[in-house]
Amino acid sequence: MPNTLNFANNSVEPETDHPRPDRLLKGNPKRTTWLHYQNPTGEVFAGVWSCEVGAWRIEMGEREDEHFFVTEGACVLTGDDGTAVSCKAGESLVIPAGFKGVFEVTEPLTKHFMIVDRAG
Repeated sequence: MPNTLNFANNSVEPETDHPRPDRLLKGNPKRTTWLHYQNPTGEVFAGVWSCEVGAWRIEMGEREDEHFFVTEGACVLTGDDGTAVSCKAGESLVIPAGFKGVFEVTEPLTKHFMIVDRAG
């Protein structure tokens, strides 16, 4: 039987990266990910992510949804249709499958996330 997982009791090595140059719009923010969980099929990921101030384009896969809860900082997601949604500490957001737009970190951000990428 699978066990539950408490992030506080699960030590993982962080991975860092930066937005791809062809997607970068502002700054060159360092992004750090602590991937605490990935299911056996590779369709579900959960962890903690932090990022410096900056902005870049994102494109969610057609079968990829993300939910996150911000613990520190603030961000704004602006869809290609111009609709902007902000999210700050204590708030949560869902990025739906197929979303295309800009992810802007306006204050250094830390979020807990879960991504579901359903195999087609």
